[in-house]
Amino acid sequence: MSNCSGGCATESCLEELLNIAVFGIGNILLSDDGVGVHTLNRLKEEYDLPEYVELIDGGTKGLDLLPFLEERDKVMIIDAANFNKEPGTIGTVEGEKIPAFLSKKLSVHQIGLPDLLFAAKLTNIFPPEICLIGIQPESMATSVEMSDVVSKGVEPLLEKVIERLKAWGVEVVRKNSRIGK
Repeated sequence: MSNCSGGCATESCLEELLNIAVFGIGNILLSDDGVGVHTLNRLKEEYDLPEYVELIDGGTKGLDLLPFLEERDKVMIIDAANFNKEPGTIGTVEGEKIPAFLSKKLSVHQIGLPDLLFAAKLTNIFPPEICLIGIQPESMATSVEMSDVVSKGVEPLLEKVIERLKAWGVEVVRKNSRIGK
């Protein structure tokens, strides 16, 4: 076991200190709502991340994701988000500014991100650092295809995700950059 007191510069030391989860949230059957899952899949396919970063396809699992928030130091959520901006606009919301409330439901299948975060606060497992990186959707129609504007926004959204991971001290390496080394 590494001695990490007084600062940490090595990856093995970071692994002892950090426990990060990145969630891709949304319904891939509702056009732009699936952008979080699609972006997470791109991250999985194109980049190598350290073992202390867990990539989680949260889909539409709602409260079933609660155990995955437990004992996390940092949590990132990638999702379609209503910023009241033009479709394709990318935004970031931090910590307590991310909506966390319990809302009236007609069905247990309507439980969303605000309900999940409210439950995390209620059960005292809300992560110390959390951010939502999202994109303003254009369409939530029934379709497995995203709108053109959101499809074009996946690359800059992925870049924002990588930028935040690097700011958290995570080494993010493009998979094809290791070829020939």
